[in-house]
This record gives sequence, C-alpha cells and structure tokens, in this order.
Amino acid sequence: MRYCHAFFALALSCGTIHLHAQTYEPTLPPQAPLSEQTPKVSPDPNERVVPPPPPPAPTKLGESPEPPLAPDEYKIDGTLDTQGGRTLIRKNGTKQAHIQTLDMELFADEIDIDENTHLADARGNISFVNHSGGEKMSCKVAHYNIKDGTGTFYEVTGSAPSKIEAKPGMLTTTNPFYFEGEWAEKLKTDESHPQYILHNGFVTDCKPDNIWWKLHGSKFDIIPRDRAIAFHSWMYMKGIPYFYFPAFYKSLKKQDRRSGFLTPNIGNSSLRGQTVGVGYFWAINRSYDLMYRAQIYTKTGLAHQADFRGIIRPGTSFDASVFGSNGSSSSNTVGGYLINVEGKSTIGKGWEARGELRQLSSFQFRQSFTQSFDEAINSETHSLIFLTKHASDYGFNFVAQRNINYQTATPGDLIQTRKLPEAQMNLREHQLANWPVYLSFESSYGLEHRSQPEFQTRQFVQRADFAPRLMTAFHWKGFDLAPSFAFRNTFYGSSLQNGKVVGNNLLRSSRDVGVELALPTLARIYQAPKWLHAGDKLKHTIETRATYRYVTGVDDFSGVPRFDEVDLLANTNEVQMSVTNRVLQRNGSGGVSDLFSWQLWYKRYFDPTFGGAVQPGLRNVVQSSSDITGYAFLNGPRNQSPIVSVMRTEGRVSLEWRMDYDPMRHQIVNSGISVNTSVAGYNLSMGKFQLNTDPVLAPKSNQLRGQISRGGDNKRGWNYGVSGFYDYLKGKLQYVQSQVTYNTDCCGFSMQYRRFNYAITHDNQFRLAFAISNFGSFGTLRKQERIF
Repeated sequence: MRYCHAFFALALSCGTIHLHAQTYEPTLPPQAPLSEQTPKVSPDPNERVVPPPPPPAPTKLGESPEPPLAPDEYKIDGTLDTQGGRTLIRKNGTKQAHIQTLDMELFADEIDIDENTHLADARGNISFVNHSGGEKMSCKVAHYNIKDGTGTFYEVTGSAPSKIEAKPGMLTTTNPFYFEGEWAEKLKTDESHPQYILHNGFVTDCKPDNIWWKLHGSKFDIIPRDRAIAFHSWMYMKGIPYFYFPAFYKSLKKQDRRSGFLTPNIGNSSLRGQTVGVGYFWAINRSYDLMYRAQIYTKTGLAHQADFRGIIRPGTSFDASVFGSNGSSSSNTVGGYLINVEGKSTIGKGWEARGELRQLSSFQFRQSFTQSFDEAINSETHSLIFLTKHASDYGFNFVAQRNINYQTATPGDLIQTRKLPEAQMNLREHQLANWPVYLSFESSYGLEHRSQPEFQTRQFVQRADFAPRLMTAFHWKGFDLAPSFAFRNTFYGSSLQNGKVVGNNLLRSSRDVGVELALPTLARIYQAPKWLHAGDKLKHTIETRATYRYVTGVDDFSGVPRFDEVDLLANTNEVQMSVTNRVLQRNGSGGVSDLFSWQLWYKRYFDPTFGGAVQPGLRNVVQSSSDITGYAFLNGPRNQSPIVSVMRTEGRVSLEWRMDYDPMRHQIVNSGISVNTSVAGYNLSMGKFQLNTDPVLAPKSNQLRGQISRGGDNKRGWNYGVSGFYDYLKGKLQYVQSQVTYNTDCCGFSMQYRRFNYAITHDNQFRLAFAISNFGSFGTLRKQERIF
C-alpha cells in the first residue's frame, strides 16, 4: 500500500512547475558509471522492489524473535470470531484490531476479513502505516484486499516523509507532506505498476493547523516511479485560489526529463517595458535536451533564448546557449546577441580537450539587456579551446584563443588578440641525475594576431618561443639561497617600426640571471588575549627575503608586437625585497591558520629606462612592473616601484586591505579595502576602491560597494537586505538592490527592487517570487539575482 508516497510525488510535481518558472534545468544522465554517482538500482527500472519487513517485536528474556513474514503472508491480532466464512477481528480493551503484512500495518476498531476474497472491511479509528515509504494515513472506512494490495478508503487524511534536497538558495523544511481526500483507491494495472487515485483532495507540506499553500484537485492519478497527473487543480494561498491547472503531468521516473511547456512569467522594466515570457523544454532523448524561451517586451520587442545541452558519450559533453533581442532607439537600447558554448571531452591516453566560446555582438548590447551589474561592467570576453596532456614532468598543449577588450561603449573601440593555433610544451623543475640542479623550460609556436583602432597585424604572425632555465638551491643555518640562469629566444614573423607593422622578422634573445635569498624566520610565542577568542597561544613570525634579477639582450623592445605576457619581457637590473608578518593560531581541527598577516614588497631599479623600453609621457607596461602589482605605474623612467602592502585578518571580522604607496609621487596611488563581519544577526560586507594614479596610466576612480542583510535562505520569519555601488567621482548610485523575504515553515515570499544607473542603462525593476520548501520558486526573481 503506497498511495501516500504517490501523493508526495504529486506534491513534488507542483513544486517542480514552480521551479520551471524560475529556471528549468533537468538533469542529464550522468557521465560516469551509475555505480559511481547514483544508488544501485535493479536492471529493470520498473521492477517492483520488495520492502523490508518491519523489525520483529521485542521478546522476553530467553525467547526467540518471531520469524519475518513471507510476501504472501499476513497475521492478525485482536478478539477473533468467525461468522459465515468471515473472520471478525475486534479490539481488545484499548488494543485495536490489527493486520500486518510484509510492508504494511492496518489498525481499526473493527475489521472483517472474507476468507475467500481476502477483502478486509475496516471501521472506526482506522490508521494505516506503510513501512517501505514511511507514510501514515487515517480514514473512517476502508476496504482493502490483503492479498493483492488493492482497495478503497474514505475520508482520508495522512502524511508522507519529504525528500530534502539542500541546495544554495533553496528553501527547505523537515515537515512531511500532508494530504486529505474524500476517498481514495488503489488499483493494480499489473504486477509492477500499482495505481493510486485520490478524489477531491489536496496536498501541502504546511502544518495542518497553519496551511499557507495547498494544491487542490478533483482527481489525482498516480503510478509510482512512472507519472502523476492532476486534473482540474487549483493552487491555493491562504484559502484563496490563484493558479489553475486544467491537467498537469509530472514524470516520476528516475531520469526526470520530459518535454513540455514552461510556466509563463510576467514582469516589468522601466527600460524595456512590461514583459511576458513563455517557454518550451524538449527532452530530445536520454542524452540531449533543448529549451527555448521567448520574452515579449513592450518597448523593445521580442527576445529569444535557446539552451542546448548534450552528452555525446561518457566523458564528452557540451552546453550551448544563445540570447538575442532587438533594441529600440526610443528606449535607448541596442540590439544584438550573445553566444556561450562550453564543452569538454576525455579523449584517451591522457589527452583531454576543453573549450569555451564567448561571442558578444557589442558591449552596448550587454549593457542594454544584462540582468547583472558585474556583467554590465565587465568589458572583456574570452574564448579558449585547448587540447592538453601531462606526462611525468612534461605538459603538452594545443591552444586556440581569442580575447576581446572593449575599451569604451563606442562601436569598434576594442582590442582583439588571437592565437590560431598555438602549440606549447613545458617542463616543470626536473632534477638532472642526482645533482642538486633542476631544469625547466617553456616553449611554444603559434600564429598570432592583434587588431585595434588604427592598428592591425597580419592575420597570421608567426611566433616561436623557447625559454629554458637552470636553478639550484643551498641551505645553511636557516638561510636559503636559490640562484638561477635562463635564456629566452623568441622569433616574430613581423615587427613594429614607428608604431607601424612591417614584414621584417625579429629575433629577441635575452639572458636572465636571478638570485633569491630567504633569511631565517624569526618567531615568538605569546599568550593570547581573551578578547581574541583565539585559544591559549599565538605565534608571531617575520619572514624576510630578497631577489636580485638581471635581464639583458632585449635590444628592440619597441619593435616587438604585443600579444600576451611573453612579449612584455624587457631589460632590467633590479632587486625586490619583501617582509611578511604573520600571527598564527591553531584552529579547531588542529591545523594552523593566519589570524593576521601583513606583507610588504618593493622593487629597486638600477636601470630606470629598462634598456630604453620606457618612454616618457606614455603608459608603459613591462614584465618587471606587472609582476609586482596589477596597476600600471610606469609613465616614464623611474628607479623604484610603489611599496605594495597587503593586510589580512581572519575571524569574527575578515578584512583585506591592498594598497600601493608611490614614494616618487609621495602618495597612495591605489587602495582597495574589503570587510566582512556578522554582528547581532546582521551580515555586513563593505568595499572601498580608489585609484589615484597619473591619468596617463589609468583614469581616476573612487567607488564604494556594500551589502547589509539579516537572515538567510532558510531563516523563518522576516529576512531583508540591501546592496549598492556608489561612484564618488560621478556622484551617483550606479546600482542598488533591496530584498524583503518572509519564510514560513513550508513556503516563502520575496520582493526585490533593483535600479541600474550606468552608461546607457537607466532601469528600475521589480521582482517577485513565491518559493515552496524543498521544491523551488515561482516568479521573476531568479536564484542568481537574490541577496539570499
């Protein structure tokens, strides 16, 4: 008897269609063997599984437990009588009449069993327990066939355990599913497909004394592990019907993938207008599916999105999506498209292929239609396909790559670099024989291309690079000395003259000598102050090191075309010094973590022009400057770098402060600080980022980012939060997002307001969502856009 379990499945179907309204992503079959990813199942997925019998009743000392029942056996308990071929079971005092089979138990005040048909008629305080699924049910009258497990039940109430799938952003509950019906019947279509039908009933996972939502239907038709159908059903909220399903179908198979229409959604945007969205999911076969969504905007017209996924074979899969829409001059939006494709394949013999394609029609289109602030300000796209293999210390790569950097929103104002293709072979540090000498190298050969406004190389420029390195190490009384020697030969099929591309070949040959010295670590153990809550002891260490590097042979830096970091190598004669302070504590697992750290490093240049590579009044980027800080600082010859500082704390307050102080300009040229903490139930995250360098190097900026919230995904009651990005230089709030959520023990309601105010986009949006515990949410507020 498992119709209660079927009612749980129907409730799951209701939640799933709500999830579809947000995002419909049914799981494709697993790539690895099923034995590695899923519980073992019978070879026939529809084969009926015999549930385990209930545990034997406890016995007195010296007695043996009763043997388990056979699948076709049952036992009865109570006051017994016979009458005309019927066995009459009556309760004995307070102990009810009782029938037990292998997988269920039936209790009632009175039970009559027909000895010929094995039909049990139960009356009075009836309760039913299904041991295989954990369902419990009560009814007033029941007619149940003990042998074949069919029957009818009247005025049914009961519960079934819920399946909790804890996922980020998913509202969960431990409540079981409750159901009621005027009457129910269990049918038997064949040996492996029982069928359950509930008439004029409802299902919910809210507690019966406070029902927030329920699905009420005239008929529920369920075949476990196959499908569930609800006819003429309404979704009720606090007794008010708000959504009607003429007929709703839900697959209950293990691979829950079936074609069907997605739940429509509606919304509003001040930039694009009112919107109505519809969609269709096509489960092509076991390995492929296609989903199409259409959004109709009253101001910009129709937008299309298609997602195509598939598993070609074990270890080989892909996921492709396309989004496109027309723009409108009246709404200041630009039409275009965005294509994203990802794929991977395990080829064999250690070879693996991976790739991602990002094709964006224009930066203006991204800012017109993106729903994410981070995406709106991201001015780059990267596409990469590579074939790789690692054998011992060697690595082999074949690469095709394209990077696009949109400098402004003006059409065509972008820089594009491309490798098509490039072969790479690398060797990690490899010890030579038994000597304390290690060899490593990097090598590549490829066809490169770069284009930008008023500048373009040939479509295919040859570049061959080979860079071996030898190093060794000496240790003495805590001192570590690591000298190294390398040379790099790079051949270019084109070169630059006076900023113009010419066909003359260029050979760059450099020599690189380096020595790294690490001094003994100074350490001291202190008694931890009580206010730190960091245990009994703290350890303070000071680590000091210095690195000298001399590079020569780059005689024509201005003639080298720039494709990637390989081309930034320039002559240098420098020393880098660093000091790191750490305060260490033991964590709960017995390990050691940094409670506080402060790192300082700085470079002194003995060749201020880097062999003539640095030109006054220009933004110069060379390898020696980019490997100390991500901010450009060479606008002319200089003999020292900024002092780079990184300070971090962990614990109740997590803080990171990165700062560059320029001793030549006598000021902080860039600073970024971020803080995360929780106080009295409030979660606070703040960030302040400021760039104050020479305008030749980068435009000034000063932004504040912050978020404060109280609550979480599953906190009952009120949850609220707000986040924003403020630009001090422009004097405006570029983005703000606020959300209020109320969660009950079985569902949740969310409302969010967002405002975009940057570049060409000025948009106000309202988002609503209704979430059902353990299922998903229905509405226009997507999971990736929520504060919690």
